[in-house]
Amino acid sequence: MSASASVESVESVSVRSAETPETGQEAPPSPATPARVRRRPDWHAATVAAVRAESPTARRLVLDVPTWPGNDPGQHLDLRLTAEDGYQATRAYSVASAGDDPRVTLAVDRVDDGEVSPFLVDAIEVGDALEVHGPLGGWFVWRPSAESTRPVQLIAGGSGIVPLVAMVTAHAEADDPTPFRLLYAVRTPEDVFFRPELDAALAATAPLDVTVVYSRTAPADSTVPPGRLTKETLAMAVLPPEDGALVYVCGSTPFVEQVLRWLGELGHDVADVRAERFGGS
Repeated sequence: MSASASVESVESVSVRSAETPETGQEAPPSPATPARVRRRPDWHAATVAAVRAESPTARRLVLDVPTWPGNDPGQHLDLRLTAEDGYQATRAYSVASAGDDPRVTLAVDRVDDGEVSPFLVDAIEVGDALEVHGPLGGWFVWRPSAESTRPVQLIAGGSGIVPLVAMVTAHAEADDPTPFRLLYAVRTPEDVFFRPELDAALAATAPLDVTVVYSRTAPADSTVPPGRLTKETLAMAVLPPEDGALVYVCGSTPFVEQVLRWLGELGHDVADVRAERFGGS
């Protein structure tokens, strides 16, 4: 999904407001990401516990990983498939779940000329075995904190919502007072990932605003026609620079680069922006 494929059509709701990630290097803990015991990455045997359609082109995978040490919201893992002839393919995927649960949730969007994603979306079945390596990444992470209420702005393009929904869910489950705002750019209403999780977070008491923008087709009850995401639309949907929000951006490389450019032009401090990009798989 490119930056120009996002939107002018806006679906916004507010409640009690008070495929291959590019991960940055480890950063010192910030007030929004307090120190914690490091979960050392390792290879783990995994079994597919559940699969379901997430969008017309994507599938949700729930993996049973008995030795999984847990992960923080925003981390990712490497997934390795081994064919009967011994050939192996490894790809990185963001994790949509967080915490100590040995059930790990992923969402994979099909890349038609990809080597791994078509199999994960179209062919993998409950009971299939694979391997995962993780948890990985410490920069693109948000953790609930009793010491800080620094606002957080999340910006996702398409399947870039995967690591951000882990943050949204952790924020809601912790009843964290941090102001959260999410801008989510998709093509159509059918392309929204993790709608049940987003609805549950909006029903929680933790402060959350969600704006969904549509590039091709808007919901039937929308009063705004679909259209491209512009710098002006972005400015209206995100927290203003003076709020000093910690910003997380995730999506395809063109989407992320365009959003980063606009954020800088709007006056946001680039030191407060953490970005993760994905490519073909």
